Amino acid sequence: MNYEDMLNEAREKLPQTSTATSRFEIPNVRGQIEGNKTIISNFYQIADTLGRKPQHLLKYVLKELATPGTFRKQAVVLGSKVSASKINEKIKAYADEFVFCKECNGPDTKMVKEGDVYYIKCQVCGARHSFYSKI
Repeated sequence: MNYEDMLNEAREKLPQTSTATSRFEIPNVRGQIEGNKTIISNFYQIADTLGRKPQHLLKYVLKELATPGTFRKQAVVLGSKVSASKINEKIKAYADEFVFCKECNGPDTKMVKEGDVYYIKCQVCGARHSFYSKI
């Protein structure tokens, strides 16, 4: 039996990885439109669930939506009318890029800066991935 055969046999014996993230649910955006502005009332809760700083998440969302925005008390005010589904889509994209581990797809990661390089370090499998912060 050669190495490739043994490797294939070992892979077959491994348990199937679960892609379900039932224990980790990103909350949907709660908010309303007032005039030409969109107010998100649970933005801090979303950032806390993702385990990231609200400033980093907001910077990403604003860049992706191409709209201005600011923090106001416990809410975020976007400078244009944006649908909740569009905001949820951008937050999901943020989680895929900056939260979920690239190896095990788990949400248990920390963003770490070493020198000038940012890393996403998985608390479960120990994988570490560097990324260039585009935001």
